[in-house]
Amino acid sequence: MNVWSNSAPRRSTASLAVATALLCAAGPAGATGNAARGQTLSKGCADCHSINENGVGPMHKGVVGRKAGSVAGYDYSPDLKNSGIVWTEENLDKWLTGPQAMVPETKMFFDVPDAQDRADIIAYLKEKAK
Repeated sequence: MNVWSNSAPRRSTASLAVATALLCAAGPAGATGNAARGQTLSKGCADCHSINENGVGPMHKGVVGRKAGSVAGYDYSPDLKNSGIVWTEENLDKWLTGPQAMVPETKMFFDVPDAQDRADIIAYLKEKAK
């Protein structure tokens, strides 16, 4: 029996498992978020959103894990309200990349083109907007 041929597939499987774990740990778009930087960046969202109150946009408190269109007292577009989206980190990353691409008739028009900026904002929302 050849020891090398029996162990090679195990090494490949183990390497694949480690690589997959590292990619998943990196978060949205492969970037690790910095919540402190995200808090600074989120000030650009303040024209429409706050953490605790609805404004032009819905409040961000509890957004991570929440169903889209479900904040009481906010008048969502019908398409967003009926989208069935849950605000996971991945969906927030897609949303911030281009909300109109994700839900064409949404009221939100602002996007965040930089992957690191999105990861930082999401880290802030995840940590501070509980």
